[in-house]
Amino acid sequence: MDWILLIIAGVFEMLGVASLNAYTHNNKLISLLYMIVNFTLSFICLAIAMMTLPMSTAYAVWTGIGAVGGAVIGMLFYKESKNLLRILCIVVILASTIGLKLLS
Repeated sequence: MDWILLIIAGVFEMLGVASLNAYTHNNKLISLLYMIVNFTLSFICLAIAMMTLPMSTAYAVWTGIGAVGGAVIGMLFYKESKNLLRILCIVVILASTIGLKLLS
């Protein structure tokens, strides 16, 4: 259950970053509310997961999911660069995150 909550926390982190980006572009209250809700749910799930998972692993996995997810959302929805080197770096982050899970 702790790993599921950690993954959910990472997904909310990713959605929070996407909401933050939307808010900076449109300044709409709904985007701000989505951002607050997403980050709040992310921190709650992370805190619960950290009751049983080591802090270093939980934080690294949480930020890895958020970083990879944010980069992918940026490429898919915000026309950010899809440069091969950038994609390779994202794959390295994803592989490192999976590696931490396998070693824990």
